[in-house]
This record gives sequence, C-alpha cells and structure tokens, in this order.
Amino acid sequence: MLKEIFIENLAVIKQAVIPFSDGLNIFTGETGAGKSILINGINAVLGQRSTKDIVRSGCNKAVVTALFTDIAANVKEKLDEFGVSYEDDEISITREINADGGSVARINGRTTSVSVLKELGSLLINIHGQHDNQILMDSEKHIKILDSFGGDDTLLTEYKESFKQLQQTARKLKELKKRETEKAERLRSLNEIIEEMRELELEEGEDEALEKEYETAQNAEQIISSLNMCVQLLSGEESASDLILKAESELEDLSDSSPYSELYERLSAAEIEISDIADELTAITDKIELDGQRVEYLRQRISKINHLKRKYMCDCSQLIDMYNNALEETGSLESSSDEIKKLNEEKEELLKVVTERAKTLSKFREETARKFVSRVTEELTFLNMPNVILDVKHEKGKLTVNGMDTMEFLISANKGEEPKPISRIASGGELSRIMLALKSVIADKDSIPTMIFDEIDTGVSGKAAQKIGIKLKSIGKVRQVICVTHLSQIAVMADNHLMIEKKTDNERTETSVYQLDFKGRTAEIARIMGGENPSQLMLKTAEEELIKAKEMCDI
Repeated sequence: MLKEIFIENLAVIKQAVIPFSDGLNIFTGETGAGKSILINGINAVLGQRSTKDIVRSGCNKAVVTALFTDIAANVKEKLDEFGVSYEDDEISITREINADGGSVARINGRTTSVSVLKELGSLLINIHGQHDNQILMDSEKHIKILDSFGGDDTLLTEYKESFKQLQQTARKLKELKKRETEKAERLRSLNEIIEEMRELELEEGEDEALEKEYETAQNAEQIISSLNMCVQLLSGEESASDLILKAESELEDLSDSSPYSELYERLSAAEIEISDIADELTAITDKIELDGQRVEYLRQRISKINHLKRKYMCDCSQLIDMYNNALEETGSLESSSDEIKKLNEEKEELLKVVTERAKTLSKFREETARKFVSRVTEELTFLNMPNVILDVKHEKGKLTVNGMDTMEFLISANKGEEPKPISRIASGGELSRIMLALKSVIADKDSIPTMIFDEIDTGVSGKAAQKIGIKLKSIGKVRQVICVTHLSQIAVMADNHLMIEKKTDNERTETSVYQLDFKGRTAEIARIMGGENPSQLMLKTAEEELIKAKEMCDI
C-alpha cells in the first residue's frame, strides 16, 4: 500500500509530507486549493506524462517520492525482473521533473526509465479520475470490463494464443502465395529467354563473324553487278565493241592510203583490247561466288541477334551468359505448392480451434455478463439507484483478437423505460455511481492494493452521496482507498482525513496538507456543510455526523 508521499516544489506545494493509512483516506479542501496537483504528483511517480509547467516558479525541479509498504508478490516479481533490490517489503519511487522539461525516475535510489515506472505503477495503484467515466461511454471498452470481472483469463489467453497462431499462419500463407506468384512470373520471363535463345543457338562471337561475312557478301553482289554491266557495255548488243567494228568497217576501204591506214590499225587494236577486257571481266565474274539464299540468311540472323541485343541491352557474350543463367535459375525455382497445401491445411485446423475457443469464451462471457448484471445491480441499488435496470447487449460476429463478441452496457434508470446505451441515458451523477459500482465488483477480482478516486462524487448529493461514502468505506476494508471529495457525506467516512489548504503570504501562494484529528475533522466537515466560519450549530451537526458515521460503519 501507499504509506507516504513527499512533495517538493510541485506547483503551489513548496513542501509536504503526506501520510496514508489503511482503509479510506479522504482529501478535502476549498476549490483550487491544490487537490488536483496532488493527484498529478501521484501520477508522476506512476510513470504518467508530466510537463515542466508543474515545477514551482523559480525552482529548478519538482520532486515527488512515494513510499510503498507490504508490496505484493507480483510487484516483487516485477522488481526482480527489472533487477531492482528491495528490503522489508517496501520500495521508494521518486520522480524529478526539471524546469527545462527533462525528468529522472528512481526506484530505491536506482535510476530507471519512465516506462518501468508505468509498468510497476499499474501493479501498485489504480486511479479513477473524472475522465475515466468516459470508459462507460465507449462500448468497445465494455468487454474489457466484463473480462476483468470474470477474473479467470485462461480462456481469453488460450484464445488469443490460438488466434495469434492463426494470424501468423495466414500471414505466412499470404506471403508464400505472393512469392509463388512472383516465382511464376519469373519463370515465365526465364522461359521466354530460354526459348528465344534456344531457337537462335547463338555462339560466342558469332555476331561479329556474321557481320563480316554479310559485309563481304554485300560487296560481292555489288562487284558482280558492276562487272556484268561493264561486260554488257563492252561486248553486248550496241556495245563499245560493236561500235568500234562499225567504225572499223567504214575505214576499211580507206585503209590503203595514209593517214587512214594508221587509224584503221589503231581501231582494230582497240577492238581486240576491248574484246580481251570483256573476256577477262567475264572470267573474273565467273570466279566470284554469290549465294543469294546465304545473304538472306545472314541478313535475317543478324537481325534476330540485334533484336535480342536491343531487347536485353547486352552484347552477344552477355546473351549467352543470360541463357545459361536462366537455365540454372529455372532449375532452382522449385514450386511451393506442397508447402502452400500444408499451410492451408494448418490454417483450416487452426480456424477450427480458434472458432471453438471463441464459442467457449463467448459462452463464458455470457455467464459472466449475467453474474455481472446481478452484482452491479445490487451495488447500484445500494448507491440509491433502486430502479435501475442494467443489461448487457451481447452480439456475435467475425473473429477478432478479443474473440467473436461485441458487448455493450445498456441501462434504464427509470421504471418503464427500455434499457439504452449508457452514453444516451446516464447523467454525470449516474455515471459516477455506475463507475463506483463497477470498481466495487471488479475490486474483488484484481490484486491492486490501492485505489484512488478523484471526485467520484461528481453530480451527486444527499442520500446518494452518503451511500457512496459507505461503499468507499466498505472497499477500504479490503484495500487502501484514497478519495478526493467536496461532500461531507463522504468525508465523514474517512479513516484518515487530510485537508489541503492554500495560503498567500508575501505575495506568494503556498499549499499545505494537514492530517486532521477529530477536532480538525469536525471543523472541516462544518466548513464543507456550511461554508467559512461555521456556526456552533453547524459544528455540533458536523460532530454528530462524524459520530453517526463511525457508529454506522462499526455495525
């Protein structure tokens, strides 16, 4: 339990040592006296977020130290896990908040992280603030409340384990199918390469050799064409040779006289020379080989090779490497169909297990809901809500991490009205009492030794407030309760009454915390009932209320 809190330079609190006792500890004080600051200080040592604004003006840091005694076994286990030593079943937790925004956390003087404080704090104190009433407004939180009331989380744990296995198997199966699709696409691409290259039967350096051969073949064709044209011009019809012969014939009759004889001889020699040249050109042409089919083959093959070179952006040698690598890779890309089949079977089996466990959990929750309604209704009746009707709307749907159930609290606070969602019906005072009823029935199920209620009395008064006080007193018999209140009906129930008082001295505000004796309690109860400077009658009434409360609780 929380034994003591030391506060230094926390907002308007310069320094305070606040003792706590077993049972019901009550904080009272005027509005704005600093009760919320105290709660903030407790939150700080529990690892909750804090800001530099909480540091007292002009100071370097704020310090809050909480002393816990009679620590439970689960707290000791957690300390052992963190490697923190402890003696005499007690621990001291300190949180320093610096003016520059930084903070330091310590357990028994050993520096630790805020996350460790938060994890440890969740085992030491349960704080209920006004904002916690919003839990009742959020139907998604209702199933957690019911599970907490159920106490035995074995079914939920088993379900979550199997659901996690199902999720993991489903993810693995999805990933494997994805890889199989990618593998199939890769195989398609590799097979395309293999088929193209296999059809081509490409050899190392073949492209260069073919280019050279094709170039030569192209030149030969041109040469033959030119030579044939020359032969045709020299010795064909109407060729140079025929023309010379005609000229020679015209000069033949004149050849006996000079200078025609000389010209005739020259024409005769030219005709013979041209005829020899034509014969020689014909002979050369006959020697040049020209295979038209070979040329076309070369052209087509070179075209195919160049197409693949452009397609894969590589040279001939790299194409051959690509082909060989493709052959090798296709051999390594084994199908995962067997593994997929196995995982599908495993998924189906897990789905059966998860579904069965979800049904078992759902049945347990249904039984828990009936008990929960009965217990909470009983508590609400005691808290001056006798006509309340509480119901749990239970629906079953798809499997989630929390099972197949959705559960929502429905309430009717007035006779004749059908139960409706709490968010649409309950007032602030009703929410406070409903939450107290929930805390009361759940308190029997957890092991957190200290419960803090920050203004649980919001929206209530009179008899309802008295009932809240009695209930807090009742809870205080099984665990430590700390409560901030503005109502005398609750304050009179205190086992330990602490007053928070704000004073202004020398233009500086300071808040102090006092542990009240019976006389002090009488004065404070009278102030709460009648304001400042209460009359003797009011003081007498306050004294009687304190005595009546003690007698009521002693029964």
